[in-house]
Amino acid sequence: MKIDASPSIVQMEPEVLNNLVREVKETLATDIQLPEAKQPLFTITDLWKIRRNAKTAKGSFRG
Repeated sequence: MKIDASPSIVQMEPEVLNNLVREVKETLATDIQLPEAKQPLFTITDLWKIRRNAKTAKGSFRG
């Protein structure tokens, strides 16, 4: 595999270069308070569903 590693020089018009490197001034909103995400509680119902699904998965692989 042959790789061309020579440096490439791109020629462009000065107007285009100025548009590419123009400074953009932005204002950040720092006073916004985002609501905290509540984590769901792990209940006995969730444990029951996990056990029930594990039993059916095991039974289907036995044959």
